[in-house]
Amino acid sequence: MPLPFLTADRAYDAALDNALPYDDRDRWRRPYRPGPWRVGGAALWLLLASFVLFAAVALALTGSLSSAGAVLGIALLIIAAALRILRMGVWVSAHGVRQVGLLYTRTVPWKRVASVRTAQQPVRWLGLPRTVQGQALTLVRKDRSQQDTGPLLTTHGMDFVGRTSAFDRAADAVEAWAAEYRRD
Repeated sequence: MPLPFLTADRAYDAALDNALPYDDRDRWRRPYRPGPWRVGGAALWLLLASFVLFAAVALALTGSLSSAGAVLGIALLIIAAALRILRMGVWVSAHGVRQVGLLYTRTVPWKRVASVRTAQQPVRWLGLPRTVQGQALTLVRKDRSQQDTGPLLTTHGMDFVGRTSAFDRAADAVEAWAAEYRRD
């Protein structure tokens, strides 16, 4: 029995058979759910932030308000980083494809996209320097060479480790968005 109140996008469950299940195409959507590694990592960062917030309260109660303010600032930075980790990934809309990283956001309009394809290649394991053989969804831009573009999604990224079918669905969804909006 599905629990729609636990999903990131309730419309996703209602239209699993449709490659493009979204009603408002101008709104940025992630075509997949965040993976357990991403959610677990963000939860650990939030757990660390709770300890740092507890330290800030303890410092404030002892009378060191300047130190408590500094520790509170650190806790807020940790919370912001955890929320950004949850936001990382690939987002699509009628405007283009957006790749959100920890410290950057890149948006490519559909008119600049030459193709979106899945290829078998060495990919990073959980974003670490170690590479393993896997699949990657790559974006080829009209205004850049193919070597300048990195993969959008990989089978060994934080969202898809051990979830090959989820990677296939996400890759199909991004390819369907590209096929629909590159024509315009």
